[in-house]
Amino acid sequence: MSVFDETPAEGAAASRAPLVVAGLVALLVAGSAIWMLSRDGEERPATTAAPATPTRPAPESPVATAPAAPTSESAPRRPAAPAPTEPAAAPVATAPRANAATLVVESDVAGASVFVDREFVGTAPVTLKDLAPGSKRVNLSAEGFDGISRTVEVAPGEQTVTMRFKEVRLNATTDVAHKHGMGGCEGTLRATVDGLSYETSNKADAFTLRYEQVESFEVNYLEKNLRVKQRGGKTWNFTDRDAENADRLFVFHRDVQAARDKLAKGFAAAR
Repeated sequence: MSVFDETPAEGAAASRAPLVVAGLVALLVAGSAIWMLSRDGEERPATTAAPATPTRPAPESPVATAPAAPTSESAPRRPAAPAPTEPAAAPVATAPRANAATLVVESDVAGASVFVDREFVGTAPVTLKDLAPGSKRVNLSAEGFDGISRTVEVAPGEQTVTMRFKEVRLNATTDVAHKHGMGGCEGTLRATVDGLSYETSNKADAFTLRYEQVESFEVNYLEKNLRVKQRGGKTWNFTDRDAENADRLFVFHRDVQAARDKLAKGFAAAR
């Protein structure tokens, strides 16, 4: 290569060097400017709107207002005034009915329970007032004694009924037929506290016996027979006149025997 060829190339290279340096410097300046701008945007505080100036309300004309009533929490509690009470009405005395009855029930056993028409009314002695007149069924019960009962006809006014446990009452009857060797007869067999009697139209068979005169008094349910034997005398064999069984004969015998047992213990005979 000749001298003339090399000289222009070096000159061109030398002329481009300042341009490169200037471009680099320009790039650095631009980058610095961009970085500074971004920093300013991050660090600058956001602007806030100025607070609004409060408006003063227009003056109102003075109005007289009543003071507020105290609330239930702040106000002291006053006891409620008691409601006025009316005086109690005096009980009105009711006059007894003109035809009212008073029944006094007494007993020879103190404290016996008294029932009137199946309703318990107290223990003897007891007084029942203002009863309607009429028929009343009076029952008494006491421990150790058989219950006793009586139908009482209550009349206007006051009356007293004495019920006795230590007393024997008996008035039992049953219709019977009596058969014997020469025919038979029909009639009514009756028992009281005094003894037995047979009432019939056949005078030869009729009898009245005190209990101490009765030697045998027995009922045979299987044979449907009631046998009465007079002490040292005659024997009667009775059957039920209207039935083929001995039910009524059995009841009659039971009631009579119970009365005889009480009389033997010293109970009084009620006549």
